Amino acid sequence: MFSERPLVYAIPLRTRFRGITVREGLFLRGAVGWGEFCPFGDYSDAESVPWLACAREAADVGWPEPVRDRVAINCTVPVVAPERAAEIVAGSGCGTAKVKVADPGTSLGQDYERIAAVRDALGPGGLIRIDANGAWGVDEAVVAIRTLDRAAGGLEYVEQPCRTIEELAAVRRRVDVPIAADESIRRAEDPLRVAVAGAADIAVLKVAPLGGVRRALAVALACGLPCVVSSAVETSVGLAAGLALAGALPRLDHACGLGTLSLLTADAATPSLRPVDGWLPVPRTAPEPTLDAAADPATRDHWLARLSRVSALAE
Repeated sequence: MFSERPLVYAIPLRTRFRGITVREGLFLRGAVGWGEFCPFGDYSDAESVPWLACAREAADVGWPEPVRDRVAINCTVPVVAPERAAEIVAGSGCGTAKVKVADPGTSLGQDYERIAAVRDALGPGGLIRIDANGAWGVDEAVVAIRTLDRAAGGLEYVEQPCRTIEELAAVRRRVDVPIAADESIRRAEDPLRVAVAGAADIAVLKVAPLGGVRRALAVALACGLPCVVSSAVETSVGLAAGLALAGALPRLDHACGLGTLSLLTADAATPSLRPVDGWLPVPRTAPEPTLDAAADPATRDHWLARLSRVSALAE
C-alpha cells in the first residue's frame, strides 16, 4: 500500500528523444521507499501494468542483494550534429557510447558522420553501439549495419535493427556485428522468444517494462544471453531500480545504458544518479524525490487518472 499521495513530475528533455520533448511520470511512496511509474504515452493501460509492478516492488518490497557495488555506464548520443555528438562523448567520462540512428528525416550519411565523430571523441579503445529502434527492414538493415560498422571502426553491437523477431534472426544470419534485442523483449508477450528463435546475441533489459527487478532477473537467467540493462529515461528514482537489476545479475560483461539523466534538463530526486568517470554505484533504495519538477494541474490529473486505471487492471 502506498503511504503518501503520488508526486507527479514533468521535466523537459535537452533534445527530442523517442518522439518526446518532456518526460513525465509520478513517484509512489511505500513501506520501503519510493518507486517511479512512467510508462511512455504509446503504452496502453494493459502494457503499463508491469511498470506499476516495478514501482510497487521498489516502494513496498525492495530489491535483491547485489553481487557488485558499481556498474559501468555508456553515454547516450541522440540524433544530433556530429560536433554535438563529440561534445557529449568527450564530456561523459564513459568508454562506451550508444548512438541513436535511423531517426525519421535523417539519412544514413548523417548517421555515418555522427558515428565517425563519436569514434574520434572516444579514441580507438572506446566501444560504440548503435540503436535503430526497429526502424529498418532486413535488406536495409544489412546495408546500414555494414556501412556504420565501417564508420565506427567496428561496432560493439547493433540494438533492435528491425521490428520483428523473425527479421532480427534474418539480419543476424547476414552480418558479423552482434545483434541486441530490446523492444522484442520488453514489449513481447513472451520475452524469451528472442533467445529461442536465435534472433539476438545480447538481451537489452529495461526493468520497468519487465515488471521489476526480480521479474527482469528471471528473464535474464531464463534467456541465457549476455545482458545489458538500459533505462527508460527515468529520473534517479527509476534509474535506481535499473542499477539494482544490473547489480544483481550474475554476469555483466557490457556497460549499461543507465546514464540517461544527461538527456533531461533536471533531475527530480536527491542524490542524483549521474555517472562519475563512467561508473554508477548500486543503490539499496531509490533516492528521495523533490518537488522541483512538479507538473502543472492538467498533467497531474492525467497521470493520477492513468495510475487509477492501471491500478485497477493490476488487481
